[in-house]
Amino acid sequence: MSLGFVIGESKPTIVTAITSRALSVGEYIKISTDEGEILGLVERSSVSSAAFTDVRNFDEASESTEIAELNKRDKTFTAHIGILGFLKNLRKGQSIIPAIPPIPGTEITLPSEQDLKEIFSPEKEGWVSIGNLLRNKSIDAKVNLDKIVSRHLGILAMTGMGKSNLVSLITKQISKLKGTVIIFDYHNDYTSLNIPRINVIDAKINPRLLDADQLSEVLEIRDGANVQQRVLRMAFTKHVKESKEFWSKLENEVEFIVNSEDKKLKEIRTSAYRVQDIIEDAQRRFEDILDPDMGDPISFIKEGRTNILNISELSEKQANVAVAFYLQQLLKDRKDASIARHRKTKRERNFRFNSPIFVIIEEAHVFIPKDHDTSAKYWAAKIAREGRKFGLGLGVVSQRPRSVDLNVLSQMGSFAIMKIIQEDDQRQIASATESTSRELIAQLTSLNVGDAVLVGQWTNLPSLVHVEEVKEKVMGADQSAVNAWAKAEKMNEVAVESTQGLVQKDLLLD
Repeated sequence: MSLGFVIGESKPTIVTAITSRALSVGEYIKISTDEGEILGLVERSSVSSAAFTDVRNFDEASESTEIAELNKRDKTFTAHIGILGFLKNLRKGQSIIPAIPPIPGTEITLPSEQDLKEIFSPEKEGWVSIGNLLRNKSIDAKVNLDKIVSRHLGILAMTGMGKSNLVSLITKQISKLKGTVIIFDYHNDYTSLNIPRINVIDAKINPRLLDADQLSEVLEIRDGANVQQRVLRMAFTKHVKESKEFWSKLENEVEFIVNSEDKKLKEIRTSAYRVQDIIEDAQRRFEDILDPDMGDPISFIKEGRTNILNISELSEKQANVAVAFYLQQLLKDRKDASIARHRKTKRERNFRFNSPIFVIIEEAHVFIPKDHDTSAKYWAAKIAREGRKFGLGLGVVSQRPRSVDLNVLSQMGSFAIMKIIQEDDQRQIASATESTSRELIAQLTSLNVGDAVLVGQWTNLPSLVHVEEVKEKVMGADQSAVNAWAKAEKMNEVAVESTQGLVQKDLLLD
């Protein structure tokens, strides 16, 4: 059935069509050319009315309404269609753009359900469903998990648009395959995720494994307190790291500086006093976080499971140090494993993970910021560049794409982009995703909760999808303040009544 015809200036990558009805953005169409059938995606759609042209007041608008209703030719439906490639090649996962643009007057039609299934819902190993096509709900939207582990994934959206639901869904699918996932959970969103093979870890930091700068960060010595940091570097010796009584030995080293009669050390005595206070305070405040006797934190991560690293109890600087440490160790381990696998001679195993790992960093704008360097950012960037070779995939999740480092973001091979309103965010996405057209990005403001634009290597083609809701995810939904206030009010009433009861009882006793 004919939907319309190509009109105006036609290009190999985009055409304009006049259609018999308004087409939806995200709808797929087919164009039959002499070279073969071409698949296109509606990227912009508009409706105009001749009767309403030059309407200037209410009466003219009212008259035009009657004219428009009588004249069936009044409405003009225009669609701007991005060319995705020849249909026969797309079925094989190849996007080949025609050299010759469709000739104006060429008919456009709807692709068959089978056409779309072969492209968006392939029955191949490694492809899993995450929902359905937004404009063709009978078609499952599948993604290739191999590609996100080997070429990384970015999930970008405003808050409340379904980022954590998509993370949970991908995690659930990998869990079914007994793959290893590690989520750095900054807001305690995933500890209650009710899926099999889950391993929740309260992230702690072993100070023995840090360098002096990292220890300075977790102890929360101020940025710019250079002398205090110098004192800590002097005190944090190899002997302290290896000492059984870690904190006592560290305090003794600082005490030595405080009591020294050396002229140079006397000059930094005041700062040494301050470092003494900071160390003492840290032992009390961070008792549950800093544990010199915990051993290797990596040993708590289980291969073949979903590992939720709960970093919600850590300050931003501590979380940064913890994330950097884990990323560094995971990259080293995967390197060792990869080298060992390709080594001709067999040596003793010295690695923990035998299979690929997918690491997800929530709140990526905190750990991989655009405007300053962090240790987590350094290791995330290194994994983004080198992880592919060693089976270490990186997923970055952010509600503020404009604040995420573009070098890391541009290394993401695939993206799920949900509702984004800020123009700065849209520009950052356009810079990081070459395959996303401006027209498609312009549609990001109109997406609903759970809707996403999928682009990159994990799909055969750019697609608008509705992501399936994960029932196993308990946390992350908007909380009802109204209900919470109502419950609090009831509790207050209970408290008053209870107190009054006690008063009466006391009076009776008197």
